[in-house]
Amino acid sequence: MELPEGPKVARASGYDTAMADGSHPAGLPIDELLRACEAERFRASGPGGQHRNKVETAVRLTHRPTGVTGQASERRSQAQNHAVALFRLRVNLALSVRVPASETSQIVASERWRSRTKGGRLASNPGHDDFPALLAEALDALAGFGDDVSAAAKALGVSGSQMVKLLRHEPRAIELVNTRRSEAGLSRLR
Repeated sequence: MELPEGPKVARASGYDTAMADGSHPAGLPIDELLRACEAERFRASGPGGQHRNKVETAVRLTHRPTGVTGQASERRSQAQNHAVALFRLRVNLALSVRVPASETSQIVASERWRSRTKGGRLASNPGHDDFPALLAEALDALAGFGDDVSAAAKALGVSGSQMVKLLRHEPRAIELVNTRRSEAGLSRLR
């Protein structure tokens, strides 16, 4: 799934009041996020035979304020495809939307982030519901610190290696950060 070009800045885009506190759309409660989305159901091509050709089980969710989408069609159940599409939308929002802090001193770990850290280590699983919000928080912190991993990790209370480990869970995230670092003359993360 391709993402829209360039990161979107949530505050500058006129996003609604759910963002007023600086929260990221990837971390919004599910019902709140779905209210800001348009759902489309359709028939998908590919394997699946007669059932797939007769039933509209594929789902595409589009976040209206940003235009970011999430889509799923690999399951035979529309409900399962909806859940997968929602997770993919949240990951795509994490990758595409930046919620900037006005100063680096304002970059602090959220309650969600703090609940997943202990002793400088971040407990993160790329399949967990919290993953998109944690990824968004890490990417926002990195953007705020000019992609300085050590500074962003310190602000969030984890080690730099834990920050990189989180980014590696989503290959598009590590590539996004490496592209920005290369443009800034910094070395790529491994």
